Formats: sequence, C-alpha cells, structure tokens
Amino acid sequence: MNKLSRQTRAQVVAALVEGNSIRSTVRMTGVAKNAAAKVLVDTGIACTEYQDRELRGLTG
Repeated sequence: MNKLSRQTRAQVVAALVEGNSIRSTVRMTGVAKNAAAKVLVDTGIACTEYQDRELRGLTG
C-alpha cells in the first residue's frame, strides 16, 4: 500500500477546503478518488478529536 506524502495530503485538504469536489481534487492532485476520500475522513476524525479535547467549559 502506498502512502501519500504530507505535502500531497495538505494539497488534497486545501483543495477540499476551498470548495472543490472530490473529483476535481483528484484531477488537480493526481491522487486516487478513494485516497482523497480517505484523507477527507481522516481529517474529519482529527478535527473531531481536537475539538473534543480542547473546547471545554465554554459558555454561551
């Protein structure tokens, strides 16, 4: 199994954050569609874990 470099993963995340679709992100970065989707899921999990850990005791 091949692993994406940190730079490639960052390019995928940046493209998705900018509002590009997975398909257009795949065309721009050259990664496989499933790899781009996995990067998206992994990023979501990391963000969830960060927020659960850091955002405590907030008042509304």
